[in-house]
This record gives sequence, structure tokens and C-alpha cells, in this order.
Amino acid sequence: MFSPEHDAAIHGEAHQLRSEYVIRIDGVVAARPKETENPNLPTGMIEINVTKLTILNASLPLPFQLDEQVGENTRLQYRYLDLRRPQMQRNIMFRHRVMQSMRRHLDESGFIEVETPMLTRSTPEGARDYLVPSRVNPGQFYALPQSPQLFKQLLMVSGYDRYFQITRCFRDEDLRADRQPEFTQVDLEMSFVEPDDVMNLTEGVVARAFSDALGIEIPHPIPRITYAEAMDKYGLDAPDVRIPLELTDLTEIMKGSSFKVFNQAANLTGRGNEHGLVKALKIPGGASLTRKQIDEFTEFVGIYGAKGLAYIKINGDWSEEKWQSPIVKFLSDDEKRAIAEATGAQTGDIVFFGADKASVVNEALGRLRVKIGKELGIISDTPFAFVWVTDFPLLDWDNEARRNVAVHHPFTAPNPEDIQHLDQADGDSVEHPLEKVRSLAYDLVLNGIEVGGGSIRIHSPELQKKMLGLLDIDDEEAEAKFGFLLSALNYGAPPHGGLALGLDRLVTLMLGLDSIREVIAFPKTQKATCVLTEAPSTVDLPQLRELHIRTTAKPKTAE
Repeated sequence: MFSPEHDAAIHGEAHQLRSEYVIRIDGVVAARPKETENPNLPTGMIEINVTKLTILNASLPLPFQLDEQVGENTRLQYRYLDLRRPQMQRNIMFRHRVMQSMRRHLDESGFIEVETPMLTRSTPEGARDYLVPSRVNPGQFYALPQSPQLFKQLLMVSGYDRYFQITRCFRDEDLRADRQPEFTQVDLEMSFVEPDDVMNLTEGVVARAFSDALGIEIPHPIPRITYAEAMDKYGLDAPDVRIPLELTDLTEIMKGSSFKVFNQAANLTGRGNEHGLVKALKIPGGASLTRKQIDEFTEFVGIYGAKGLAYIKINGDWSEEKWQSPIVKFLSDDEKRAIAEATGAQTGDIVFFGADKASVVNEALGRLRVKIGKELGIISDTPFAFVWVTDFPLLDWDNEARRNVAVHHPFTAPNPEDIQHLDQADGDSVEHPLEKVRSLAYDLVLNGIEVGGGSIRIHSPELQKKMLGLLDIDDEEAEAKFGFLLSALNYGAPPHGGLALGLDRLVTLMLGLDSIREVIAFPKTQKATCVLTEAPSTVDLPQLRELHIRTTAKPKTAE
């Protein structure tokens, strides 16, 4: 409070103060006059009558007011100002509390925190590596880690049986709306464990974070479903279980259908997800949907490769010809009866259909299920719905490359019950034995978003070599890329497994925010650039020469 009654000179000096000036004051704390009390402010009952004022640093006029809504690019360009906003202060401090809660829980559970290298060798783990040239080793490169995967396995070999690290990871991925080229994960690894041990430990970490940071108790044990069940019921391996809608498989019913679209899909054969599928999605009360809404849903599933979206409005019993749809005339009475029984459709419902390759049908109807559930309010009021997805396939078939790829990563252990199928590989045939092999992998899903994933690792050098061979990595390539791991596994490696939690995603969901950029202090844009520092940038030719690098890229010019 600058008052001419208390000190006219100080009051005069105060007229030069502007928003965001940094000042020092001396003064007397006093009760506010009754008419100026504000119980909604932390200092609403007091004031400080200033007796001395020192301006420590002035501020230029702000490019935006801190209580003003501005575009994200402007916010990121002046991130140091944006971070002053109360909302951003809350987000970053909340993130800190979550990290410290997890760190305390892991420490109390016997884990030790170990830092693993940021400069390592390039290894194929799915996404592209960020490469770092070595000046002292001309023509050679480090890679920034996509995860500490191999080093944490080496720590298990080294006898540090409970490791964790809150670490930065880097992936040069194709651009997506809510991905960052660098992100933070809570990484942990344990020796002599089964999947249940890792999942139970993780549940404790997450529950502690919710309790400490939000004051919310998360029910646990967290429900568990298999990958096969998730794909069958929800079409996605990260299902939002708040939405009670489920998919119904009609493939067997439609194998003899006279409706060509259903018949062809039902009889399509192929490796992996290339086989055909016919599925239905019943929406209770959906018969009231307008043609415009159905057209919008049809356009939506097209994003995921669906060529259309068949539907039937259930306006009464099928035998009374009260089903409204362009496809009803192609269905036999037996097929209509089977659809009614399988979906449980009642008067007033609508049933959507997908018929194509399994990958297309599951993705399209799975995404449609979530969209409709949210838009029509067919969703529980549970704010946080966790589920574990287990028993993932060990391998998937890349039809373009004509080879197997690891569903998680090449170091994931197969389920011992299925391991005999690893020796039954026989080329590209349909119903390949390798498709029967489940892995000891598990993902933690929150509200339909994967927030963590892990597995039991391969600790046998022979089995690890076999796994690499199934991925078309021959002995020479395996030795060049993973020789240090294969060597370590020969020296008494214990059984071990672990998991990584995506800290950015988890904190975003805990705060109910839409973008992970809201919980990262200095994030990149959707184009993987930093508008604050203007990174990435070109470097001088002398610096490139010192690194023995020549670039063939042409400089970007202003359009």
C-alpha cells in the first residue's frame, strides 16, 4: 500500500511502477480496513504500508497480459512469461510433487536410483534415433537414448536388483499432435520377478502419487484384461473402460452371407492382422441419430482406413421388417436373427458394422466407440479408470517388409506356455505358429491412454539370439548392435523385468489437461521445434568441418 498520508515521497515514486517490475520494499504490516478486506486472497486481511521502495529490475511492456488468452506459439515464444501464470505454476509444481512421491515410494521399496548414459550407440528399438557426431572419433556417432532399456538390463546382471531412474528419453518420431521428441519416463527394473510383482509394485507407485499429489485414493488391485480380450471387446489395446459399449464379432455368422461386403471380409485370410473381420457396435438409444451424425461418423472411420460404415436402426423386431438400413435387403432371416441375438439390440438402438481387414475394423470401430461414448455421454463419471492389458503377442507380421517385428521390443520374454511355437516357424503361411506366442508384456492404461508399459526380459543368451533371428537380425548384425548385452547374459544374468511410466502423459491426465505441453516447462511444438530458442538451427561451416560433416540439405527460404 503506497499512501500519501504515510509517505508522500514514496507514494510519488510508486507512480512509475508497471506490471512485472521486480521491487524490494520495507514497510509495516497492518490489518486492512474493514471495507477492503478480501477473504478470497491469501493476503486479503492485511496490507503493508511501504516506507522504502527500491526498483531491482524494470520490465518492458508485456507482449501479452498474464491473465489473457493467447495462441500457443506466442506462449511458447515467451515461455518464461507464460510460466509465471498461476495455472502453469500449479502444473509444474504438481509435476514436481508427483515425481517426489514416486521417488520416495521407490526408495522406501528398496530401489536405488542410477543414472545411465545419454550418449550411447544407435540400436533399433522402433523409432528413429537422434544422432550426435563425435569430434574425437571422426565419422562415428552417438545416439541419444530412446530408453535406458539395455543399460537397466545390464544393471540387473551387475547385481543391483532394484533400479529406478526418472530420465529423459529421445525419439525422432513422425510428427503427432501430442508427442514430444524428448520426454520423461519413470524407469524401473527388478530381478527375480514375475509380471505380477512388477504390476503390483507399479500400482503402489501410482496410488501413492495420486494420494500425495491429488488426495485421491486409487482402487487397487487394478483390473486386468488380456490383449485378446481388449481387441475382441474394444478393438484397441488401450481401451477406455469408462465407456460401457462393446464390439461384437460376427465373422463366423457372415462367412456364408449373400451380402458381398460381409462375405468377402469374413472369408479373407492372411498373416497377422491381415485376416478378415466383421464386427458390430451397438449404441443403445442410437436410432435417434440423424443422417448428418451418421455421415460424420462415416467420415470419421475413414480416417482409419474404413471404406464405409454400414448401420441398422432397430425400430422394432426384425421379423416385422422394422429394421431401417440400406443393407437389410441383403441379409437373410437367419443372419438378422443372429445379429439380434449376438448384439442384444433392442428397439430404439442402432448397430454400426465394420467389415475389412482385422487391423482396419478394430481401429475404426474402436475409435468410433470412444468418440460416440464421449459425444453421447455414454461414459461413467469415474474420473480415473485404470486397467492393465496383459499377454500381448510376442511378434507381429509386417506385410510390407515380409518379416516379423517385435510388438514391444526385441528383449521381451515369450510366455513359457507358448515357447514351443518359436521352433515351428514355416515362412509366410497363414495361421503361422508364431502368432500363437504370447509375451510376458503388460501395459498400464488410464482413460484409454497408455501411461506405462513393460515386460519380463529375456535373460537366456540362447533365447535372446533366437529372438533376434526371428526378427531377421543375423549373428553378425546382432553382435554389432547388441554384442555387449549378449556377452553380459553369458555371465549369470538373473531373471528380470521392469516397466516405464510416461510421466508427462500421467501428470497431464491427473490434472485433466488436453496437452502434455501444459506440464512440460519448455516443450517443443508439434513440428518438434523450440520457438523460444529457435532450435533446431543451422551451425557454422567451421563447426561442421571439425565434426567431419557435410550437409546436403538446402537452406529453407522464406516463402
